[in-house]
Amino acid sequence: MRFSFLISCLLVSASEAFVPSRPAFSREPSPLNVAIDTSDIKNGLTVEIDGEPFKVLSFSIMKQARGAAKTTIKFKNLIKGNTIENTYRSGEKFETAMIEKSPAQYTYKDENGNFFFMDSASFEEIVIPSKVVGDKEQWVSEGMEVNLVTFKGNVIEVVVPSTAIFEIVETEPNVKGNTAQGYTKPATLDCGATINVPGFLEQGERIKVDTDKGIFLERAKE
Repeated sequence: MRFSFLISCLLVSASEAFVPSRPAFSREPSPLNVAIDTSDIKNGLTVEIDGEPFKVLSFSIMKQARGAAKTTIKFKNLIKGNTIENTYRSGEKFETAMIEKSPAQYTYKDENGNFFFMDSASFEEIVIPSKVVGDKEQWVSEGMEVNLVTFKGNVIEVVVPSTAIFEIVETEPNVKGNTAQGYTKPATLDCGATINVPGFLEQGERIKVDTDKGIFLERAKE
């Protein structure tokens, strides 16, 4: 009996010796944990400062005769909407913000100013207040596909396509014989925005627009 017990112990010890050791639990690094410095800064990058997401609007590098260069960065707080401008020494560290982008389709706006979108994957309805939509409101039109930017479970930004097709719903008629080079006139689009367009364009025409700069690009191709 005792001999059998000893044999069993030896077999268990031997089997344990051949079991590969498990690695310690390690968490996959998330975007929140990605450390960057001033050399990685670019327009549109979102970093986390004091627990809030800030998007880089612009930056400039000032080189000095002595000492390290300095980088001045203009940020927009994507939660509060305010902008700040800070100057950093070369090599100063930041953390990228953990944000997610998901496609959605704009459906309508209610009387309280809330914007309603439909998630393109789940088809769930998402309600976003006008302060989050911000200055993108002028470009959002019914049926438009956008990207919703989420930070810690909350939508913080609505990203519209950089170029889009709109119809001119109101503009002054083209003056016959007006051939002045570079003549433009204001035109109201079906999305609500008003931009300058070439004088030869008429109401009802569809045009391609750069929504980032708010400028006319070309007549829409049929």
